[in-house]
Amino acid sequence: MTPNAASASSAPSRRSSPTRRSFLASTAVAAAAVTGGMPLLTACGGGQEGRKEGTTSGKAAQKILPTYVASSVVAPDIPAKNGSAAGFTKAVALDRLKTSVPKKLGSGGALSIMAPLWGTPPDNDNPYYRAMNEAIGVETSWQNQDGNTYDEKLGAVLASSDIPDVVVVPGWNLMGKIPSAINAKFADLGPYLSGDKVKDYPNLAAVPTDAWQRSIFGGQLRAIPLPGSSVTNIAPFYRKDVFDRKGWQPPRTTDEFLAWAKEATDAKGGVWACADMKWTAFNAFGVLGGSDKALWWNLQDGKLINRIETEAYLEALEWARKLFAAGVVHPDDKAGKTANPAGTRFTAGKLLVYNQDLSDWFGKTSEQRTQNPDFEMAAMDIFTHDGGDPLLWAVQPANIFTFVSKKASEQKIKDFLAVANFCAAPFGTKERLLAEYGVEGTDFTLDKGVPTKTTKGVNEVLGAFDYTGKPAAYVAHPDFPEVTRGMVEWQQRMGAFTKKSSFYGLTITEPSRWSNLADDFEQLEDDVVRGRKKVGDVQQAVSDWKKQGGDDLRDWYRELLDSTGSAQ
Repeated sequence: MTPNAASASSAPSRRSSPTRRSFLASTAVAAAAVTGGMPLLTACGGGQEGRKEGTTSGKAAQKILPTYVASSVVAPDIPAKNGSAAGFTKAVALDRLKTSVPKKLGSGGALSIMAPLWGTPPDNDNPYYRAMNEAIGVETSWQNQDGNTYDEKLGAVLASSDIPDVVVVPGWNLMGKIPSAINAKFADLGPYLSGDKVKDYPNLAAVPTDAWQRSIFGGQLRAIPLPGSSVTNIAPFYRKDVFDRKGWQPPRTTDEFLAWAKEATDAKGGVWACADMKWTAFNAFGVLGGSDKALWWNLQDGKLINRIETEAYLEALEWARKLFAAGVVHPDDKAGKTANPAGTRFTAGKLLVYNQDLSDWFGKTSEQRTQNPDFEMAAMDIFTHDGGDPLLWAVQPANIFTFVSKKASEQKIKDFLAVANFCAAPFGTKERLLAEYGVEGTDFTLDKGVPTKTTKGVNEVLGAFDYTGKPAAYVAHPDFPEVTRGMVEWQQRMGAFTKKSSFYGLTITEPSRWSNLADDFEQLEDDVVRGRKKVGDVQQAVSDWKKQGGDDLRDWYRELLDSTGSAQ
């Protein structure tokens, strides 16, 4: 079984610089990186029913949130720590799998579910769907939509009166009129899940409270969240096999990285040190998180500061620009070519360092093991500008949500919760194996005790049930236990330096008049690091942002923080 993200040991303490530690900062991108983009709009919420802006936290949220009851069905090999995921390094024999759902909770009724899918939608009558429906006791009918244009389809569906029983909404699609439509079109799940009511669904009760907090929309618990680790999911990967052969050590400072990059680059030989390292630069200089607009803000010395206003933000862009100017970044990155992504150049040995979602560690390792047995990659610990401890900021603990139509009957809601509870089963259970791999002999076979998908499984066991529920974040790659341990322990080390900013864990709707105010900054960042624009252009853009509503938005966020409090 091979699912999500990381957890593990405590980080060695490194000297911290008092001058730079005064800047509040964070990880560069979050869960959205897995889709190839960095969403700039946050989710939505409200202080009370009908409210279209703001969020719900503090005492109001405590009345809404489900009671947390940790799962004891299966113990991980590496327990979660410092905000990381748990780790499972060993395969579980089929005859030793546990049971977390002892009886069917579904009524046998039908549910229509709309979800994004990147690929070709499988037939609704495939063996995997049939097996899941039979095990849960619900007849699901999937309306899979192209994930690349899902926001357009989602907007059209929510604007109509014909809404499926269940709708999946990724956080990066929460923009435009979609947030307000959520409050109007989807049901309150609180009567079924708030407080001890969630104990009727034990696997959902084991979902961390932080993820549930993100599922409060319009003052009500409206969604089932897909929980994730709160530690940054963007890692600077390096070719460990090449580093070992050359006698190189991972750098501890940004200056060391640049010096190494100049030494390692051999343009005539077709090898460059790195790809665009902007995301790592934000981490290295301690810049507030950029994956969710609410995380752009943090209370510092009694004043709310936005990431784009900090010296650290400018310093990070300047360092990333120096890499391009020094000629150590692969030319395809400067040209913006996407046909040959950095990960492909990395495995081909054309570049030696790139930053990407932590899951790439397993993906690239498993891909290369048969092609290049000597291939080995690892993740650098986040280095800093001065060699001190990094200052990292937590990413949101959930970024995909599943809702039930307000028109759904009570039985349909219960049937959906039966689906979600089944899909939230932990690793090492019969339910998790079925949800993750499908039917043995049809969708997967065992290779040295490890489930391996067949071609049919690859094409059909995807983009459906995996959005309707997940357990607390975990990594499980028993076929590559060293990768599992590496991923988990990296997150645990980085988690020791991770802090939660003022709006961590909150799902917030910005007022529409300001919601697009900072949309041009990502393109501006890319232009600066590639030398097409200057850092001074960023400073001017920040000045314009303040005048055009940034300062007013700051006042709005401050009032929100004062009235609702943080989620911590």
